[in-house]
Amino acid sequence: MPKMKTHSGAKKRFKLTGSGKLKRFHSNASHLMRKKSKRAKLVLRGSTLVSTADEKKMKRLLCK
Repeated sequence: MPKMKTHSGAKKRFKLTGSGKLKRFHSNASHLMRKKSKRAKLVLRGSTLVSTADEKKMKRLLCK
């Protein structure tokens, strides 16, 4: 059986935290920013965790 390959799109988008959860960045933060409020742009800058419903699927893509 060959080795599992890491999904190259997923490895660019997700990072594993020390506790084993997945960190991701917000979408909709790359263009059309003039329409968004200052508060919305501030929130989009930060990161958040992947939801628990999707975490198992994302970890499988990362071979973790």
